[in-house]
Amino acid sequence: MTVEKIYISVSAGGQQVVAEKIDLVAGSGIVGDRNFGLSRWPGQNLTLIEVEEIESFIDEQNLAYDLSITRRNIITRGVKLNKLVGKEFLISGVRLKGIELCEPCSSLGKALASPTLSSGKVVEKFLHRGGLRVDVLTSGVIEVGAEVVCVP
Repeated sequence: MTVEKIYISVSAGGQQVVAEKIDLVAGSGIVGDRNFGLSRWPGQNLTLIEVEEIESFIDEQNLAYDLSITRRNIITRGVKLNKLVGKEFLISGVRLKGIELCEPCSSLGKALASPTLSSGKVVEKFLHRGGLRVDVLTSGVIEVGAEVVCVP
């Protein structure tokens, strides 16, 4: 159960940039990310998604391998994120809380639609598999390769 990849984007709709590590601030999110300091709703600090879900979509659609396509911040491997809704967990000692599923939106559907797959079908394929919205409870640094640890 590890962090496979990390992405940030400095502006809404801006390019996803690969990061080896990120600085997180409790209650604010990732320093330098487009959502830093925003708190319009719980779970806006950070988003995670399972690499297995992205890889499945890429394989089904015969797309180039690109883990940034869902615009989530942290890509995990071997973690069942849906089970972390309402639960606290640690990554690199940073305490996080799963708030709600990060359900796909029409923007994701439009971005990944193709002549053979409508935007609605994209959304359908990622429904309940689009990741997790997370609140950052303690400040710290998360790096690629870090373990995801459930808090009892």
